[in-house]
Amino acid sequence: MKQLFDDVSFKCSKLVTKNYSTSFSMAVYMLAPSIRDAIYSVYGFVRFADEIVDSFHGYDKENLINDFEAEYYKAMKSGISLNPILNSFQQTVKEYNISDDMIQAFLKSMKLDLIKSDYHSREEYNEYIYGSADVVGLMCLKVFVKGDEAKYDQLKDQAMRLGSAFQKVNFLRDLKDDNLLLNRNYFPGIDLKSFNEYSKKAIIEEIEEDFRIAYQGIRKLPLEAKFGVYTAYVYYKKLLKKLAHTPCNEIGNARIRVSNYSKAGLLAQSFVSYKLKLV
Repeated sequence: MKQLFDDVSFKCSKLVTKNYSTSFSMAVYMLAPSIRDAIYSVYGFVRFADEIVDSFHGYDKENLINDFEAEYYKAMKSGISLNPILNSFQQTVKEYNISDDMIQAFLKSMKLDLIKSDYHSREEYNEYIYGSADVVGLMCLKVFVKGDEAKYDQLKDQAMRLGSAFQKVNFLRDLKDDNLLLNRNYFPGIDLKSFNEYSKKAIIEEIEEDFRIAYQGIRKLPLEAKFGVYTAYVYYKKLLKKLAHTPCNEIGNARIRVSNYSKAGLLAQSFVSYKLKLV
């Protein structure tokens, strides 16, 4: 009967993914069925941790994130958790040999959101992005290569750059909310008061370079993963293009989105490129 509970746990992670991110959910659906559940479980884990520090206002966030971490390690030790998100994730960690340093780096960045508002140096900025995004890309890569360590070593730098690109796009899109609602400023030396077209251009060029390097890794991914990752890449590239064409004052005053209609078109475009072996 444990298998039934495990199945329910992975379905809960899938539900979290579908409800919190239609774009990521669409990309995961483009992965091979054999690896979808594992990626849903990764998303469920990182999403819950992120929600604790970003959304649970009025609650003891520090206590919640510490409890979440403690429950995860209890699950790793015992092989089960009554929290279905942790139950599914600990199985993925063990099956795909996801190292604990990735988990610790991720949780460190989440905890920084509770105590740190500004990132004044490039070193601080890079450290936060490594923990909050790069290691998530590495966790997913562990699933994609299915134990092929040589393939993992070959693609890990590009996987990190893709994680960085996604995170930086989110930072740029969420500039207003991060500054005004959460009192955070991730980009060193930039806030709503100093944000201008020059600083926006510099950020976008940095992200485009991340995408350029990441794309080379996407082309080398196993077939089970390539189309799904490429779908996410195309979506975020479109979002970056919209941000590039949006005046900087509008980025600060509104959340830029890609419509569901556009997402459907991007999916079709991605499918054609994939089938024609242009990726």
